[in-house]
Amino acid sequence: MKNIFILAGERSADLHTSEFIKKMLKLDSDITFWGIGGLKMQKLGFESIFPFERFSVIGFVEVVKHLGFFYQVTNKIKKEFIKRKPNLVILVDYPGLNLRIAKIASKLKIPVLYYISPQVWAWKKKRIYKIKQYTDKIAVIFPFEKDLYENIAANVEFVGHPITEEIKFRMSKKEFTKKYQLDENKKWLAFIPGSRDVEIKRILSEIVKTIQKLKKRENNYEFLISLADNVSKKIFYKIIEPIKDHIKIVDEIYELMKYSNLVISKSGTSTLETGFIGTPMIVVYKTSLLSYLIARHFIKIGMIALPNIVAGKKIVPELIQNDVNPTNIIKNIDLILNNNQNYQKIKKELSILHEKFGNKKASQNMTRIAFSIINETENKK
Repeated sequence: MKNIFILAGERSADLHTSEFIKKMLKLDSDITFWGIGGLKMQKLGFESIFPFERFSVIGFVEVVKHLGFFYQVTNKIKKEFIKRKPNLVILVDYPGLNLRIAKIASKLKIPVLYYISPQVWAWKKKRIYKIKQYTDKIAVIFPFEKDLYENIAANVEFVGHPITEEIKFRMSKKEFTKKYQLDENKKWLAFIPGSRDVEIKRILSEIVKTIQKLKKRENNYEFLISLADNVSKKIFYKIIEPIKDHIKIVDEIYELMKYSNLVISKSGTSTLETGFIGTPMIVVYKTSLLSYLIARHFIKIGMIALPNIVAGKKIVPELIQNDVNPTNIIKNIDLILNNNQNYQKIKKELSILHEKFGNKKASQNMTRIAFSIINETENKK
């Protein structure tokens, strides 16, 4: 019986990974999947050997605080590799830990497939050589990443971006409006504060202050906020207490992105999803001061919003660190919503994301590659 180790340390990685696990199980229902993964993976029978929520850390300082835990994880995984002898190791993004695991697996002669390459084009570009050294195959999700790896003769394939398969709408606008009792004569502002507690603490408080200021100014908005399933409800509800009577907490994230007039989102996958759907947005990023200063030293690109990076130009506004405040958020809301020409220009330019990603199915390509590596390894024995 085949057993496959997967390390997916973030909520988006949990979703991306669950898609190809489904397809692999359809082809071989006897495969055992284990490692580190979230609820979506676990619902498919995945065995997570550590609590998934322990991996939701972001920023340099936060990671340093958890070094003892990551050391424990690394040792545990190495012992499990020796004991279970997996047929394949699949590592999903999360470079700080995954590169160490790739090195361990490589030394134990276990084939390694790296899915969703770390953003070497943004910072720590030299990691690209380590990724090549310790992996058998690299599956990238941005077209421009393929060139980076081919330039160093790495075994790479552009498999497509998983969001092109994952974005599905289960409610019509009429159903969505009825469920949340929304006023269609108002403008709908969607806020996506993040899927980690540390993001919620820093970003949601600024959202609360923004909504308070907008409510004082006028009553022409519906305020919708997403609540990620792995966020602490206690922290979330404590922060939104001052505005709880003025907001709608929305479960359907893709409908939230599609039907809102404007999205204010933390940086990350949600911005790419919003852009792919075609809704204008404002991207916000806020971390600890020390983490920000370290990141600013290392990051070599001038943009943080993924739609802007993929398009190669600034389509949507970005607010970073101290610029994430009610005054700036409201200023950008007005610049977009009160200028139809600007609004339509953003919508049109976001359509380039469809052209960039094409029709590739990441889950199908990942399934094909995974089985190919396993079969090739078995044939060599």
